[in-house]
Amino acid sequence: MRRRMHRSTLAAAAALAALLSGCNLAPQHRTPDMPVPDTVGSTAANPAQADEASLQAAAALDWVQSRQLREVIALALANNRDLRVAVENIERARAQYGITRADLLPSVNAQAQASRARTAAGMTSATQSASVSTQYTAQLGFASYEIDLWGRVRNLSEAALQQFLQSEQNRRNVQIGLVADVANAWLTLAADQARLQLARDTLASREKAYELTRRMHEIGSTSGLVLAQNQTTVDTARGDVASFTSQVERDRNALQLLVGGPLPDSLLPGAATLRAGAQPAAALQPVPAPLPSSVLLVRPDIQAAENNLRAMEANIGAARAAMFPTISLTASVGSGSRELDGLFGGSSSTWSFIPLVRLPIFDGGRNRAGVQVAEANQRIAIAQYEKAVQTAFRETADVLADRAQWDERLAAQTSMVAATQKAFDLSEARFKAGVDNYLTVLDAQRSLYTAQQTLIGLRLSEQLNRVTLWKVLGGEQVQAPSASEPANS
Repeated sequence: MRRRMHRSTLAAAAALAALLSGCNLAPQHRTPDMPVPDTVGSTAANPAQADEASLQAAAALDWVQSRQLREVIALALANNRDLRVAVENIERARAQYGITRADLLPSVNAQAQASRARTAAGMTSATQSASVSTQYTAQLGFASYEIDLWGRVRNLSEAALQQFLQSEQNRRNVQIGLVADVANAWLTLAADQARLQLARDTLASREKAYELTRRMHEIGSTSGLVLAQNQTTVDTARGDVASFTSQVERDRNALQLLVGGPLPDSLLPGAATLRAGAQPAAALQPVPAPLPSSVLLVRPDIQAAENNLRAMEANIGAARAAMFPTISLTASVGSGSRELDGLFGGSSSTWSFIPLVRLPIFDGGRNRAGVQVAEANQRIAIAQYEKAVQTAFRETADVLADRAQWDERLAAQTSMVAATQKAFDLSEARFKAGVDNYLTVLDAQRSLYTAQQTLIGLRLSEQLNRVTLWKVLGGEQVQAPSASEPANS
């Protein structure tokens, strides 16, 4: 009877092992859906959608005055793949910190075991007969728990914590860069829309002038040279229209890549977005003068560099601790019995306690080299932190240097457009009066067109400067220093 029970137990255990061996806990692979239209160049696709958190984050950007641009930024915050990667890096770093922090505590495990063995006859004595032994055990305990005398585990946990904080700052840096890139792409599209509209207006004007000149040439009122010169202006304008048309499409593609999906036409800028007198899409960020260098410390790239430095310092502590003795403990309590029904009987209890001291004596210089590697990594982190601060200072200084001259540059270019417009009107009037030849009109026309295009470019650059100023200041509203605070702190 007992032998039959043992056989059924072994059969059940074998069946359970076979069943569990077929389990697979890996997620089933599924190729992600393509977040693009079915055909290249098509815009027929579901527009990107923004969640509530992204809408609130975009609404907090009070320097973004355009409703359309704010909604586009919200879509990018919800759908941009680079930002998703940064967020998942945070989750990975948080989990890694949880792993290293768990090493500070013993890992308790439960274990149950059943063994059955047959001993051949005569193994221990000539008169011994063959025998079969059965043993059941159940234990609860922990293995190789390190008593952290020298702070090795604590320093590894601190390094993981700083790497987690660094990943959070990296996400902030990616998000600030994404907002700036979206604003720049949207404004660039607005400028190229304005350039395209100017080219179309110029083409229409030159085609009208060419048609008038052609009729005058047919009746002998003007020469073939003037007609040919008019033709060159028409062809030049046609080329510009084609060029700016393709540029607008490229701008739209770049913006949709940043957003992470197709954009509805209602959120795209128009040709009048950057016209004179229109409300600027990006408000000018107020900056106190003088600007203390300490405000740059809020930049996420600098804070990430500091977190990296702290992590490298913690790694030095862990590397140094590896050169000292370690004490680890293994302990368990449980019960054992030859019979399954007697496993938890009063006289079947078992326990074990195994302390272990490990002292490094000779490792071929491995531990010392580990300390040297950690110290070198710290020096690298110091240099990277200093470089991040220097880069932030230069970027901010460059943006502020440009900022101081933008009003003057825009005023000068606006005046130039007005002057070239007047020169064109006068030259056209003199040509019609027969005082000047048509070459003077062409020169004035080209000068006016160039001045108008330059003014569009300057308006774009001025708006991009405002966006860059917000970015280099770490995406923060800078407050003026108090009277007791030194300006160069």
